[in-house]
Amino acid sequence: MIDFLREVLSYEFMRNALLDGVIVSAACGVVGTLVVLNRIVFISGGIAHAAYGGVGIAYFLGLNPVWGAVGFSLLSSLAMGYVHRKEKARADTIIGVMWALGMALGIIFVSLSPGYKADLMSYLFGSILAVSTGDLWLMAVIALVVLAFVLVFYRLLLAISFDETFSTVRNVPVGLLSMAMIVLIGLTVVISMRVVGLILVIALLTIPPAIANLYVREMRGIMVLSTGLSLLFMIAGLLVSYALNLPSGAVIILLAGLAYALAAISKGIFDKRRQIRETTAQKNDLELIR
Repeated sequence: MIDFLREVLSYEFMRNALLDGVIVSAACGVVGTLVVLNRIVFISGGIAHAAYGGVGIAYFLGLNPVWGAVGFSLLSSLAMGYVHRKEKARADTIIGVMWALGMALGIIFVSLSPGYKADLMSYLFGSILAVSTGDLWLMAVIALVVLAFVLVFYRLLLAISFDETFSTVRNVPVGLLSMAMIVLIGLTVVISMRVVGLILVIALLTIPPAIANLYVREMRGIMVLSTGLSLLFMIAGLLVSYALNLPSGAVIILLAGLAYALAAISKGIFDKRRQIRETTAQKNDLELIR
């Protein structure tokens, strides 16, 4: 095992991928908690898929696709956030249309671009070979911005996540914070796409917080536990994908999905046993009273 780890760490692309995994885990654990608690998974999926439009346009113009994804993610985040706030009755339909348009734009501009385009698949499905040192620095800066915002406005984000109506009555800027939160999702999508890809990033944003929420109720605790779970899935997935020569993003999400299934089953068994114990205790109390 030690020899295997030494071999893995001897490659720069694996070191970059593991470092990126740490960065992505922190951002996804924190932002993913906000996604799950506020029930905006569909918006995060829409942003992730729409971001491919920016990748395609940037590639067509000869620019870094990461910067294109950043720009398009921010624009789509603002647009979807506005729709979610103002058109609640039709929000899912409009976001679905924007989701499809973003993907369509990306595919069209990629097809119009000359040259070999195999590398662009890494933006959709992730690739450990795609994480460069320059990308690593950009992702680190974005992650720091995301985490700093959550740290500064934690109490307000907590308030709107659990009781938006009461927060509005208390003059909390709910609309502005909700838009900012959706922008954070867009930025997190960008830093995650190199490891798991735009198509799979929605799973990384939702599965670890969903597992954490099975056992923890406090938002801070969910953030900490989901960050740890994200890091565990990242490291395990990267090592397994390297050993078996499999796509890293798919392996990471597969491990996370299996972990969620096991956690949900074990939680169900635990709750059932606790219910039986409580029922038995109540019956014993009634017998004593009689």
